[in-house]
Parts: sequence; structure tokens; C-alpha cells
Amino acid sequence: MPMNATILLVEDDERLAGLTAEYLHKNGLSISVEGHGEVAERRILSEQPDLVILDVMLPGKDGFEICRAVRPAYKGVILMLTARDEDLDQILGLELGADDFIAKPVQPRVLLARIKALLRRFPVGGSEATPGDSEQLAFGEFRISQATRMATLANQPIDLTTAEFDLLWLLATRAGTVLSRDDLLQELRGIGFDGLDRSIDARISRLRKKLNDDPDNPTRIKTVRGKGYLFSKHDWN
Repeated sequence: MPMNATILLVEDDERLAGLTAEYLHKNGLSISVEGHGEVAERRILSEQPDLVILDVMLPGKDGFEICRAVRPAYKGVILMLTARDEDLDQILGLELGADDFIAKPVQPRVLLARIKALLRRFPVGGSEATPGDSEQLAFGEFRISQATRMATLANQPIDLTTAEFDLLWLLATRAGTVLSRDDLLQELRGIGFDGLDRSIDARISRLRKKLNDDPDNPTRIKTVRGKGYLFSKHDWN
């Protein structure tokens, strides 16, 4: 885990925030705390931390409102904390641009492990990548580069969150292969599909919109009933 990663913890419970910040600081993270929603929104945009831990229930503005407001201009990672382990909260957060979520209460060790996983997927503090540093893929008018973490369609950049890029890259590298929800969750988060998690479905829905894929009859990211999702090698012109 990069020692210079900066984290903003947005949590209004002062005792919980203090204990969490102390634990993460002892494990090599530079962390600051904000307890008010509107102030947090301004700080995220001005400070651009590498990762934001964003509680849903906040005074001023709630976490969903903050996520919606900052996502277009904030390119770092958003990890949302939800008080209830409910699909609707998780799906709403993902739809608004969150990269991952954890249900509260969460053990500090689990939170740290999730932060490490997110920072590995979106490294910070290293040398800037150049287009030739890593693999690039092209399908008709669609281009995606792991080095620059950018994707374009018809030469127009596609605005992707960290989680959306990771999922799209994984699908593109396995183009023509059906990947189950279990496959995708194992690759992206190191956990299996429990039969209830709908985070992959929510991200697929967002990606289809951004790729101009027909939601009623998708041809670019196809649903294979009872099996999973397939990234098409064709239908990109």
C-alpha cells in the first residue's frame, strides 16, 4: 500500500471517526476527518484526496448527495459506508458513482483491507504512466488503455469511475468470453457471489449507458441468461 496515500474520512460520529482515523494512521495512511456534509463536499473537490470514506448519514448533506455532486470533478476513489446492508442503498451509491461500499458497523481490519484493495486497483504516488507502458485494447471505435486508465468511443473520452474502469477493462480483456457474477467479483473484490450482491449489475447498467448500448437489447455488453455477461468483439462501429 502506498505510504503517501491521502484519505478523507467523512463521518459525523466523533468518537468513531477518531478511533478509525487513529487505526488507519498507525497503518501508514495520511488521514483527515470531516463531520459535516457540505464542508466535506468542498474539501473533496479542493483537496482531491486519493480516497474518500463517505458515510451516508451526515448533517448538512448526506453521502448520496455528496457523491452525486463531487463525482464529475473528483477522480479519486469513493468508498461508501452504509448503515444497513441493503441492496437499494448499495445500488444507489454505485449508480451515483461510488467505487465500493461497506455496511456498518465494520471492523477496522476489514476497512483497512478494503482500502488496500482499492488502492492497489488505483495506485497513487507512482510515476505517471505513458500510453506505451501497458496493454491497450481496441474494438472498432472503442479504445481502452490500462496505462492511462482511459477509454474512448469514436474518439470521445468516456467518463468512468475507478470501479467502472476496472470492470470495463476486465470485460474487454476477456472479450468473447462469458463471465459470471462470481468470476467478476472474485477478480475485482476477491469475494464470491452470495446470490444477493447486485453491485456488478448496477455497474453494467451504467457502463451500457456510457457505451451507448441499447439497454433493452444490448449488443456491446451482452447478458447471457443464467450465465453472466459477455463483452462483444464486434458491434463497435
